[in-house]
Amino acid sequence: MARKETISREDIVQAAFVILQEEGIEQVTARKLAAKANCSTQPIFRVFKNMDELTEELFEKACDFFRNFYVDFPRQSVTPFVTLGQAYIKFAGVHKNLFEFIFLSPERFGRSMYDLVNGREGFVSREIQAAKSQGCKNASEMFMKMWIFIHGAACMTLTGDYDLSDDETMQLLKTSYQSFR
Repeated sequence: MARKETISREDIVQAAFVILQEEGIEQVTARKLAAKANCSTQPIFRVFKNMDELTEELFEKACDFFRNFYVDFPRQSVTPFVTLGQAYIKFAGVHKNLFEFIFLSPERFGRSMYDLVNGREGFVSREIQAAKSQGCKNASEMFMKMWIFIHGAACMTLTGDYDLSDDETMQLLKTSYQSFR
């Protein structure tokens, strides 16, 4: 009689996600994962062909985590790109390892930065439409200008060089939007 498997694919991915959140993607190794999941490495490689396959699934889980973070982020402004910017900058500060894995990794599994931020829901597309509806003549160009600013601020949070409050961030994003118009 075959031995019943006691660890599921989801258990493995969840254990890997915890390591990713706490320590970063470099620390998601088969041995460390086995210890976290309380199993040997054998179940990991029975479920996944290799660590690359696990990493790709982990990437999807991290992207979903960001998407949920953004969806749940409080909307405090009708100015286009402000909420998106605030959420992105806050995510970088609160979930440093996930931010680095999703947005700073050279391996994005065939997706551009735009694809990652836009998501399946079209977050960026909606912001561009909002800018157009508010009279912005070239909303795509506006997004690029805002994105350079937003991504730069988010990266500054990783090094501790961004210390503005949430209110100051919102005001800075609004001011930037108005100056780029």
